[in-house]
Amino acid sequence: MNKTPMTTRGAEKLREELNHLKTVARPRVIEAIAEARAHGDLKENAEYQAAREQQGFIEGRIKEIEAKLANAQIIDVTRLNPGGKVVFGATAEIEDLASGEVVTYQIVGEDEAEIKEGRISVTSPIARALIGKQEGDVATVQAPGGTREYEIVSVRYV
Repeated sequence: MNKTPMTTRGAEKLREELNHLKTVARPRVIEAIAEARAHGDLKENAEYQAAREQQGFIEGRIKEIEAKLANAQIIDVTRLNPGGKVVFGATAEIEDLASGEVVTYQIVGEDEAEIKEGRISVTSPIARALIGKQEGDVATVQAPGGTREYEIVSVRYV
């Protein structure tokens, strides 16, 4: 099975969520199920049904996170030395040559991407265009709105 790239920060966030689900959410829902059972007839017990549904969601999410972590290739960005090139985990400051707008993006795994926080998926059109380029290079991005060109202003590994 192919490994999925993930930054150390992304892996840590998943581990934190997994820990929360196992130590807080799971015991809470088990307690809610036990309490709802005490109310009697389970067929007509909405509290019981809701708690069981919540338990199914929690258990599914636990399995999903465990699978993601098991299949993750965790990359410590701070230890990279790609010689100034844009690679997975790098933070690139780019300038839109048409508008002059300067934005900063970190290239991360699909599960870590959050455009509002400046993290884009390694599979996004912008990231694919930037990978392998270095400061001063121009990346051409085939976006749904047409072709855009970005100059790479700086590359950092943080």
